[in-house]
Amino acid sequence: MDRTIEQQLPVGRRGFLSSGAGVPGLAAVGELLRGRALADQSAPPQPPRAKRLISLFQSGAPSQLDLFDYKPGLSQWAGSELPESVRQGQRLTGMTSTQASFPIAPSMFRFRQRGSSGAWVSDLLPRTAGIADRLCFIRSMHTEAINHDPAITFVQTGAQLAGRPSLGAWLSYGLGSENQDLPAYVALISGTGDQPLYDRLWGSGFLPTRYSGVKFRSQGDPVLYLSNPAGITTDVRRGLLDDLQQLNGLHLQQTGDPEIATRIAQYEMAFRMQTSVPELTDLSNETAATFEMYGEDSRKPGSFAWNCLMARRLCERGVRFVQLFHRGWDQHLELPKNIAMQCRMTDQPAAALVVDLEQRGLLDDTVVTWGGEFGRTVYCQGKLTPADYGRDHHPRCFSMWLAGGGVQPGLTWGETDDFSYNIVRDPVHVHDLNATLLHLLGIDHVRLTWKFQGRHYRLTDVHGNVVRELLS
Repeated sequence: MDRTIEQQLPVGRRGFLSSGAGVPGLAAVGELLRGRALADQSAPPQPPRAKRLISLFQSGAPSQLDLFDYKPGLSQWAGSELPESVRQGQRLTGMTSTQASFPIAPSMFRFRQRGSSGAWVSDLLPRTAGIADRLCFIRSMHTEAINHDPAITFVQTGAQLAGRPSLGAWLSYGLGSENQDLPAYVALISGTGDQPLYDRLWGSGFLPTRYSGVKFRSQGDPVLYLSNPAGITTDVRRGLLDDLQQLNGLHLQQTGDPEIATRIAQYEMAFRMQTSVPELTDLSNETAATFEMYGEDSRKPGSFAWNCLMARRLCERGVRFVQLFHRGWDQHLELPKNIAMQCRMTDQPAAALVVDLEQRGLLDDTVVTWGGEFGRTVYCQGKLTPADYGRDHHPRCFSMWLAGGGVQPGLTWGETDDFSYNIVRDPVHVHDLNATLLHLLGIDHVRLTWKFQGRHYRLTDVHGNVVRELLS
Protein backbone atom coordinates (compact mmCIF):
# COMPACT_ATOMS: atom_id res chain seq x y z
CA MET A 1 0.00 0.00 0.00
CA ASP A 2 3.05 2.24 -0.11
CA ARG A 3 3.14 2.66 -3.87
CA THR A 4 2.34 5.96 -5.51
CA ILE A 5 -0.30 6.24 -8.22
CA GLU A 6 2.46 6.21 -10.84
CA GLN A 7 3.70 2.92 -9.42
CA GLN A 8 0.21 1.46 -9.26
CA LEU A 9 -0.61 2.08 -12.92
CA PRO A 10 0.51 -0.73 -15.27
CA VAL A 11 2.79 1.82 -17.02
CA GLY A 12 3.64 5.45 -16.38
CA ARG A 13 1.21 8.09 -17.59
CA ARG A 14 3.60 9.32 -20.27
CA GLY A 15 4.07 5.80 -21.54
CA PHE A 16 0.35 5.07 -21.39
CA LEU A 17 -0.63 8.19 -23.29
CA SER A 18 2.17 7.88 -25.85
CA SER A 19 1.68 4.18 -26.50
CA GLY A 20 -1.20 4.62 -28.90
CA ALA A 21 -3.86 5.40 -26.35
CA GLY A 22 -3.28 9.17 -26.48
CA VAL A 23 -6.15 11.50 -25.71
CA PRO A 24 -8.82 9.09 -26.98
CA GLY A 25 -7.63 6.74 -24.25
CA LEU A 26 -8.77 9.11 -21.51
CA ALA A 27 -11.84 6.95 -20.92
CA ALA A 28 -9.47 4.25 -19.73
CA VAL A 29 -7.63 6.76 -17.56
CA GLY A 30 -11.01 7.71 -16.13
CA GLU A 31 -11.59 4.12 -15.05
CA LEU A 32 -8.30 4.19 -13.17
CA LEU A 33 -9.05 7.58 -11.67
CA ARG A 34 -12.43 6.49 -10.36
CA GLY A 35 -10.69 4.15 -7.96
CA ARG A 36 -11.18 0.73 -9.49
CA ALA A 37 -7.52 0.07 -10.14
CA LEU A 38 -6.50 1.31 -6.71
CA ALA A 39 -9.18 -0.75 -5.04
CA ASP A 40 -7.86 -3.84 -6.81
CA GLN A 41 -4.27 -3.06 -5.82
CA SER A 42 -5.32 -2.45 -2.22
CA ALA A 43 -6.62 -5.91 -1.42
CA PRO A 44 -7.30 -5.99 2.32
CA PRO A 45 -4.99 -8.16 4.43
CA GLN A 46 -7.92 -9.56 6.39
CA PRO A 47 -11.61 -10.01 5.59
CA PRO A 48 -13.44 -6.73 6.25
CA ARG A 49 -16.19 -6.73 8.84
CA ALA A 50 -17.69 -3.55 7.39
CA LYS A 51 -17.93 -1.79 4.03
CA ARG A 52 -18.52 1.76 5.20
CA LEU A 53 -18.18 4.16 8.12
CA ILE A 54 -20.41 6.90 9.54
CA SER A 55 -18.82 9.35 11.98
CA LEU A 56 -21.15 11.44 14.14
CA PHE A 57 -18.51 13.92 15.23
CA GLN A 58 -19.61 16.16 18.10
CA SER A 59 -17.36 19.17 17.62
CA GLY A 60 -16.48 21.09 20.78
CA ALA A 61 -16.12 18.08 23.10
CA PRO A 62 -19.16 16.68 24.95
CA SER A 63 -18.79 16.30 28.70
CA GLN A 64 -18.24 12.62 29.50
CA LEU A 65 -19.08 13.40 33.14
CA ASP A 66 -22.61 14.44 32.21
CA LEU A 67 -23.32 11.78 29.57
CA PHE A 68 -21.53 8.44 29.97
CA ASP A 69 -18.91 8.38 32.73
CA TYR A 70 -20.99 8.06 35.89
CA LYS A 71 -19.24 9.22 39.06
CA PRO A 72 -21.74 9.06 41.94
CA GLY A 73 -19.04 9.60 44.56
CA LEU A 74 -18.45 13.14 43.37
CA SER A 75 -21.47 14.39 45.30
CA GLN A 76 -19.50 14.21 48.57
CA TRP A 77 -16.74 16.32 46.98
CA ALA A 78 -19.03 19.01 45.55
CA GLY A 79 -17.43 22.43 45.76
CA SER A 80 -14.18 21.16 47.27
CA GLU A 81 -10.80 21.53 45.60
CA LEU A 82 -9.66 18.93 43.10
CA PRO A 83 -6.80 17.13 44.92
CA GLU A 84 -3.34 17.75 43.53
CA SER A 85 -2.81 13.99 43.67
CA VAL A 86 -5.47 13.72 40.95
CA ARG A 87 -4.28 16.65 38.83
CA GLN A 88 -0.69 15.37 38.97
CA GLY A 89 0.61 18.60 37.49
CA GLN A 90 -1.16 18.07 34.19
CA ARG A 91 -1.32 21.07 31.92
CA LEU A 92 -4.30 23.41 31.90
CA THR A 93 -5.67 25.64 29.18
CA GLY A 94 -5.17 29.39 29.29
CA MET A 95 -8.84 29.69 30.20
CA THR A 96 -8.48 28.12 33.65
CA SER A 97 -4.76 28.17 34.40
CA THR A 98 -5.16 31.48 36.25
CA GLN A 99 -8.11 30.36 38.36
CA ALA A 100 -7.42 30.59 42.05
CA SER A 101 -9.67 27.62 42.75
CA PHE A 102 -10.61 24.37 41.02
CA PRO A 103 -13.89 23.34 42.68
CA ILE A 104 -15.35 19.95 41.85
CA ALA A 105 -18.66 20.08 39.98
CA PRO A 106 -20.64 16.80 40.08
CA SER A 107 -23.07 16.27 37.24
CA MET A 108 -26.54 17.66 37.84
CA PHE A 109 -28.08 14.93 35.72
CA ARG A 110 -29.35 11.53 36.71
CA PHE A 111 -27.68 8.37 35.40
CA ARG A 112 -29.25 4.93 35.12
CA GLN A 113 -28.10 1.52 34.00
CA ARG A 114 -29.60 0.66 30.63
CA GLY A 115 -30.68 -2.56 28.97
CA SER A 116 -29.33 -5.97 29.77
CA SER A 117 -25.75 -4.69 29.39
CA GLY A 118 -26.20 -2.31 32.32
CA ALA A 119 -24.36 0.56 30.63
CA TRP A 120 -24.58 3.84 32.53
CA VAL A 121 -26.18 6.56 30.38
CA SER A 122 -27.44 9.96 31.48
CA ASP A 123 -31.10 10.94 31.32
CA LEU A 124 -29.95 13.63 28.89
CA LEU A 125 -29.83 10.89 26.22
CA PRO A 126 -33.03 8.83 26.55
CA ARG A 127 -33.03 7.57 22.94
CA THR A 128 -29.37 6.59 23.09
CA ALA A 129 -30.12 4.88 26.40
CA GLY A 130 -32.82 2.92 24.61
CA ILE A 131 -30.30 1.33 22.22
CA ALA A 132 -27.52 0.83 24.80
CA ASP A 133 -27.38 -2.90 24.13
CA ARG A 134 -26.50 -2.18 20.49
CA LEU A 135 -23.63 0.11 21.43
CA CYS A 136 -20.03 -0.29 22.52
CA PHE A 137 -19.06 2.45 24.98
CA ILE A 138 -15.41 3.47 25.35
CA ARG A 139 -14.82 5.45 28.54
CA SER A 140 -11.02 5.51 28.30
CA MET A 141 -10.33 7.53 25.15
CA HIS A 142 -7.40 9.93 25.38
CA THR A 143 -5.62 12.32 23.07
CA GLU A 144 -2.62 14.64 22.96
CA ALA A 145 -3.99 18.11 22.16
CA ILE A 146 -5.68 20.36 24.70
CA ASN A 147 -7.19 22.96 22.35
CA HIS A 148 -9.87 22.48 19.73
CA ASP A 149 -8.17 23.01 16.41
CA PRO A 150 -5.15 20.75 17.00
CA ALA A 151 -7.35 18.19 18.77
CA ILE A 152 -9.92 17.99 15.96
CA THR A 153 -7.11 17.90 13.41
CA PHE A 154 -5.49 15.08 15.40
CA VAL A 155 -8.67 12.99 15.53
CA GLN A 156 -9.27 13.45 11.81
CA THR A 157 -5.72 13.12 10.47
CA GLY A 158 -3.52 11.58 13.16
CA ALA A 159 -1.46 14.76 13.54
CA GLN A 160 -2.00 18.04 15.39
CA LEU A 161 -0.54 20.15 12.58
CA ALA A 162 -2.51 20.67 9.39
CA GLY A 163 -1.41 19.03 6.16
CA ARG A 164 -2.04 15.31 6.66
CA PRO A 165 -4.79 13.37 4.85
CA SER A 166 -8.05 12.91 6.72
CA LEU A 167 -9.40 9.52 7.75
CA GLY A 168 -11.95 9.69 4.93
CA ALA A 169 -9.24 10.44 2.39
CA TRP A 170 -7.24 7.43 3.56
CA LEU A 171 -10.35 5.28 3.22
CA SER A 172 -11.05 6.62 -0.27
CA TYR A 173 -7.48 5.83 -1.26
CA GLY A 174 -7.46 2.38 0.32
CA LEU A 175 -10.92 1.15 -0.64
CA GLY A 176 -12.02 3.10 -3.70
CA SER A 177 -15.68 3.80 -4.39
CA GLU A 178 -18.73 1.57 -4.65
CA ASN A 179 -20.78 4.16 -6.56
CA GLN A 180 -19.22 5.95 -9.51
CA ASP A 181 -21.96 8.60 -9.46
CA LEU A 182 -21.31 9.81 -5.91
CA PRO A 183 -18.15 10.72 -3.97
CA ALA A 184 -16.58 8.05 -1.80
CA TYR A 185 -16.44 10.55 1.08
CA VAL A 186 -19.09 13.11 2.05
CA ALA A 187 -19.02 15.68 4.87
CA LEU A 188 -22.16 17.26 6.38
CA ILE A 189 -22.20 20.12 8.91
CA SER A 190 -24.81 21.20 11.44
CA GLY A 191 -25.07 23.16 14.69
CA THR A 192 -23.57 26.46 15.74
CA GLY A 193 -20.62 27.53 17.83
CA ASP A 194 -17.47 29.58 17.95
CA GLN A 195 -15.16 26.78 16.83
CA PRO A 196 -14.63 26.87 13.05
CA LEU A 197 -14.55 23.75 10.91
CA TYR A 198 -12.06 24.01 8.07
CA ASP A 199 -12.26 22.19 4.74
CA ARG A 200 -8.89 20.61 5.50
CA LEU A 201 -10.60 18.44 8.13
CA TRP A 202 -12.09 16.41 5.27
CA GLY A 203 -9.23 17.16 2.88
CA SER A 204 -6.70 14.88 1.23
CA GLY A 205 -3.51 16.50 2.57
CA PHE A 206 -0.63 15.25 0.47
CA LEU A 207 -2.75 12.54 -1.17
CA PRO A 208 -4.14 13.44 -4.62
CA THR A 209 -7.07 15.80 -4.19
CA ARG A 210 -9.53 13.37 -5.70
CA TYR A 211 -9.53 11.62 -2.31
CA SER A 212 -10.86 14.72 -0.52
CA GLY A 213 -14.31 14.67 1.01
CA VAL A 214 -17.11 16.56 -0.71
CA LYS A 215 -19.01 18.91 1.59
CA PHE A 216 -22.77 18.92 1.05
CA ARG A 217 -24.48 22.23 1.73
CA SER A 218 -27.90 22.85 3.27
CA GLN A 219 -28.86 25.78 1.03
CA GLY A 220 -28.85 26.10 -2.74
CA ASP A 221 -27.14 23.33 -4.65
CA PRO A 222 -26.05 20.59 -2.23
CA VAL A 223 -22.68 20.72 -3.99
CA LEU A 224 -21.23 23.96 -5.34
CA TYR A 225 -21.40 24.54 -9.10
CA LEU A 226 -23.50 21.45 -9.70
CA SER A 227 -26.26 23.21 -11.64
CA ASN A 228 -25.75 24.32 -15.22
CA PRO A 229 -25.21 28.06 -15.66
CA ALA A 230 -28.16 30.01 -17.00
CA GLY A 231 -28.70 29.29 -20.69
CA ILE A 232 -26.54 26.14 -20.70
CA THR A 233 -28.29 22.86 -21.44
CA THR A 234 -27.06 19.42 -20.42
CA ASP A 235 -26.02 18.65 -24.00
CA VAL A 236 -24.04 21.89 -24.24
CA ARG A 237 -22.34 21.18 -20.91
CA ARG A 238 -21.47 17.68 -22.08
CA GLY A 239 -19.85 19.13 -25.18
CA LEU A 240 -17.92 21.67 -23.14
CA LEU A 241 -16.64 18.94 -20.84
CA ASP A 242 -15.59 16.81 -23.82
CA ASP A 243 -13.59 19.69 -25.25
CA LEU A 244 -12.10 20.48 -21.85
CA GLN A 245 -11.17 16.85 -21.38
CA GLN A 246 -9.26 16.92 -24.64
CA LEU A 247 -7.29 20.00 -23.53
CA ASN A 248 -6.61 18.57 -20.09
CA GLY A 249 -5.57 15.32 -21.70
CA LEU A 250 -3.00 17.08 -23.81
CA HIS A 251 -1.67 18.86 -20.72
CA LEU A 252 -1.56 15.56 -18.84
CA GLN A 253 0.38 13.98 -21.70
CA GLN A 254 2.92 16.79 -21.58
CA THR A 255 3.43 16.96 -17.81
CA GLY A 256 2.23 13.71 -16.23
CA ASP A 257 0.86 15.80 -13.35
CA PRO A 258 -1.57 13.57 -11.33
CA GLU A 259 -3.61 16.64 -10.35
CA ILE A 260 -4.60 17.07 -14.01
CA ALA A 261 -5.90 13.51 -13.98
CA THR A 262 -7.79 14.37 -10.80
CA ARG A 263 -9.32 17.41 -12.53
CA ILE A 264 -10.52 15.28 -15.43
CA ALA A 265 -12.08 12.73 -13.06
CA GLN A 266 -13.74 15.41 -10.92
CA TYR A 267 -15.31 17.13 -13.92
CA GLU A 268 -16.80 13.80 -14.92
CA MET A 269 -17.98 13.11 -11.38
CA ALA A 270 -19.65 16.53 -11.22
CA PHE A 271 -21.50 15.81 -14.46
CA ARG A 272 -22.79 12.49 -13.15
CA MET A 273 -23.72 14.09 -9.82
CA GLN A 274 -26.13 16.42 -11.63
CA THR A 275 -28.42 13.40 -11.72
CA SER A 276 -27.39 11.41 -8.65
CA VAL A 277 -27.40 14.23 -6.07
CA PRO A 278 -30.93 15.59 -6.74
CA GLU A 279 -32.24 12.03 -6.45
CA LEU A 280 -30.27 11.55 -3.23
CA THR A 281 -31.58 14.71 -1.57
CA ASP A 282 -35.20 14.24 -2.65
CA LEU A 283 -36.83 12.88 0.50
CA SER A 284 -40.34 12.64 -0.97
CA ASN A 285 -40.17 8.85 -0.94
CA GLU A 286 -39.37 8.70 2.79
CA THR A 287 -42.31 7.59 4.93
CA ALA A 288 -43.98 9.57 7.69
CA ALA A 289 -42.78 6.88 10.09
CA THR A 290 -39.18 7.54 9.10
CA PHE A 291 -39.50 11.28 9.75
CA GLU A 292 -41.16 10.51 13.07
CA MET A 293 -38.30 8.18 14.01
CA TYR A 294 -35.60 10.76 13.24
CA GLY A 295 -37.67 13.67 14.57
CA GLU A 296 -39.38 16.59 12.87
CA ASP A 297 -36.06 18.34 12.33
CA SER A 298 -35.25 15.63 9.78
CA ARG A 299 -37.43 17.56 7.33
CA LYS A 300 -35.15 20.61 7.67
CA PRO A 301 -32.04 20.61 5.47
CA GLY A 302 -28.92 21.38 7.46
CA SER A 303 -30.17 20.06 10.78
CA PHE A 304 -28.38 17.20 12.52
CA ALA A 305 -31.49 15.06 12.08
CA TRP A 306 -31.62 15.75 8.33
CA ASN A 307 -27.93 14.93 8.08
CA CYS A 308 -28.45 11.63 9.91
CA LEU A 309 -31.18 10.67 7.46
CA MET A 310 -28.91 11.71 4.59
CA ALA A 311 -26.14 9.53 6.04
CA ARG A 312 -28.41 6.49 5.79
CA ARG A 313 -29.36 7.39 2.21
CA LEU A 314 -25.72 7.90 1.26
CA CYS A 315 -24.78 4.53 2.74
CA GLU A 316 -27.59 2.86 0.81
CA ARG A 317 -26.00 4.24 -2.35
CA GLY A 318 -22.51 2.93 -1.63
CA VAL A 319 -20.73 5.96 -0.18
CA ARG A 320 -17.78 4.69 1.85
CA PHE A 321 -17.51 7.35 4.52
CA VAL A 322 -20.09 9.86 5.73
CA GLN A 323 -18.94 12.32 8.36
CA LEU A 324 -21.39 14.50 10.26
CA PHE A 325 -19.82 17.44 12.07
CA HIS A 326 -22.18 18.89 14.69
CA ARG A 327 -20.97 22.05 16.45
CA GLY A 328 -21.93 23.53 19.80
CA TRP A 329 -20.47 21.26 22.50
CA ASP A 330 -17.83 23.71 23.77
CA GLN A 331 -19.56 24.39 27.09
CA HIS A 332 -17.14 26.36 29.26
CA LEU A 333 -20.05 28.19 30.93
CA GLU A 334 -23.73 27.41 31.54
CA LEU A 335 -23.13 23.76 30.74
CA PRO A 336 -26.39 22.38 32.19
CA LYS A 337 -28.52 24.56 29.92
CA ASN A 338 -26.38 24.19 26.82
CA ILE A 339 -25.70 20.47 27.02
CA ALA A 340 -29.42 19.79 27.43
CA MET A 341 -30.09 21.77 24.26
CA GLN A 342 -27.42 19.88 22.33
CA CYS A 343 -28.77 16.54 23.49
CA ARG A 344 -32.30 17.46 22.39
CA MET A 345 -30.93 18.16 18.90
CA THR A 346 -28.78 15.06 18.56
CA ASP A 347 -30.02 12.22 20.77
CA GLN A 348 -33.07 11.12 18.79
CA PRO A 349 -31.58 11.25 15.28
CA ALA A 350 -28.34 9.52 16.32
CA ALA A 351 -30.25 6.65 17.89
CA ALA A 352 -32.68 6.57 14.96
CA LEU A 353 -29.78 6.20 12.52
CA VAL A 354 -28.54 3.08 14.30
CA VAL A 355 -32.04 1.59 14.42
CA ASP A 356 -32.78 2.51 10.80
CA LEU A 357 -29.56 0.94 9.57
CA GLU A 358 -30.35 -2.21 11.53
CA GLN A 359 -33.90 -2.43 10.16
CA ARG A 360 -32.61 -2.13 6.61
CA GLY A 361 -29.89 -4.75 7.05
CA LEU A 362 -27.10 -2.16 6.78
CA LEU A 363 -25.80 -2.08 10.34
CA ASP A 364 -24.00 -5.41 9.99
CA ASP A 365 -21.58 -3.87 7.48
CA THR A 366 -21.63 -0.24 8.62
CA VAL A 367 -19.61 1.12 11.55
CA VAL A 368 -21.09 4.14 13.34
CA THR A 369 -19.04 6.26 15.75
CA TRP A 370 -20.15 9.06 18.11
CA GLY A 371 -17.79 11.38 20.00
CA GLY A 372 -15.74 14.57 20.06
CA GLU A 373 -12.11 15.64 20.14
CA PHE A 374 -11.51 15.40 23.92
CA GLY A 375 -13.39 15.49 27.24
CA ARG A 376 -14.23 18.06 29.92
CA THR A 377 -12.82 18.72 33.37
CA VAL A 378 -14.40 17.63 36.63
CA TYR A 379 -13.61 21.01 38.11
CA CYS A 380 -15.72 24.03 37.32
CA GLN A 381 -14.61 26.77 34.97
CA GLY A 382 -15.94 30.09 36.22
CA LYS A 383 -18.31 30.39 39.14
CA LEU A 384 -19.82 27.23 40.60
CA THR A 385 -23.38 27.57 41.89
CA PRO A 386 -25.98 25.02 42.99
CA ALA A 387 -27.70 25.40 39.59
CA ASP A 388 -24.84 26.09 37.19
CA TYR A 389 -21.29 25.17 36.23
CA GLY A 390 -18.94 25.06 33.27
CA ARG A 391 -16.14 22.68 32.30
CA ASP A 392 -12.82 23.26 30.55
CA HIS A 393 -11.05 21.07 27.98
CA HIS A 394 -9.64 17.76 29.20
CA PRO A 395 -7.63 15.53 26.83
CA ARG A 396 -6.65 12.94 29.46
CA CYS A 397 -9.92 10.99 29.21
CA PHE A 398 -13.22 11.10 27.38
CA SER A 399 -16.01 8.83 26.16
CA MET A 400 -17.24 7.63 22.78
CA TRP A 401 -19.58 4.98 21.46
CA LEU A 402 -19.40 2.69 18.44
CA ALA A 403 -21.98 0.48 16.79
CA GLY A 404 -22.34 -1.81 13.82
CA GLY A 405 -20.14 -3.98 11.64
CA GLY A 406 -17.76 -6.04 13.72
CA VAL A 407 -18.16 -4.00 16.92
CA GLN A 408 -18.98 -5.80 20.18
CA PRO A 409 -22.47 -4.64 21.23
CA GLY A 410 -23.40 -4.16 24.86
CA LEU A 411 -19.80 -3.61 25.94
CA THR A 412 -18.46 -0.85 28.18
CA TRP A 413 -14.68 -0.64 27.82
CA GLY A 414 -12.17 1.21 29.95
CA GLU A 415 -12.36 2.92 33.31
CA THR A 416 -11.36 6.30 34.72
CA ASP A 417 -10.61 7.31 38.30
CA ASP A 418 -13.26 8.59 40.71
CA PHE A 419 -12.93 12.08 39.20
CA SER A 420 -12.99 11.13 35.50
CA TYR A 421 -9.59 12.79 35.32
CA ASN A 422 -7.19 9.91 34.70
CA ILE A 423 -7.56 6.51 33.06
CA VAL A 424 -7.05 3.56 35.40
CA ARG A 425 -7.86 0.66 33.07
CA ASP A 426 -7.70 -0.15 29.35
CA PRO A 427 -6.73 3.17 27.75
CA VAL A 428 -7.61 3.75 24.08
CA HIS A 429 -5.57 6.37 22.26
CA VAL A 430 -6.89 8.16 19.16
CA HIS A 431 -4.34 6.21 17.09
CA ASP A 432 -5.72 2.97 18.56
CA LEU A 433 -9.25 3.96 17.61
CA ASN A 434 -8.26 4.78 14.03
CA ALA A 435 -6.29 1.55 13.74
CA THR A 436 -9.36 -0.36 14.94
CA LEU A 437 -11.70 1.39 12.51
CA LEU A 438 -9.39 0.64 9.59
CA HIS A 439 -9.16 -2.98 10.72
CA LEU A 440 -12.95 -3.30 10.72
CA LEU A 441 -12.92 -2.08 7.12
CA GLY A 442 -10.36 -4.68 6.16
CA ILE A 443 -7.30 -2.43 6.15
CA ASP A 444 -4.05 -2.96 8.03
CA HIS A 445 -3.22 0.51 9.35
CA VAL A 446 0.51 -0.25 9.16
CA ARG A 447 0.36 -1.08 5.45
CA LEU A 448 -1.88 1.77 4.30
CA THR A 449 0.86 4.30 3.50
CA TRP A 450 1.78 7.05 1.07
CA LYS A 451 5.30 8.18 0.26
CA PHE A 452 5.69 11.93 0.65
CA GLN A 453 8.92 13.91 0.77
CA GLY A 454 10.96 10.76 1.16
CA ARG A 455 8.98 9.20 3.98
CA HIS A 456 6.13 6.68 4.07
CA TYR A 457 3.24 8.21 6.04
CA ARG A 458 0.16 6.56 7.48
CA LEU A 459 -2.94 7.70 9.38
CA THR A 460 -1.64 6.34 12.68
CA ASP A 461 1.89 7.74 12.16
CA VAL A 462 4.20 5.21 13.91
CA HIS A 463 1.68 4.34 16.62
CA GLY A 464 -1.65 2.62 17.12
CA ASN A 465 -2.87 -0.86 18.01
CA VAL A 466 -6.10 -2.57 17.07
CA VAL A 467 -8.21 -2.89 20.22
CA ARG A 468 -9.41 -6.42 19.58
CA GLU A 469 -11.51 -6.52 22.75
CA LEU A 470 -13.89 -4.09 21.03
CA LEU A 471 -14.53 -6.53 18.18
CA SER A 472 -17.33 -9.07 18.05
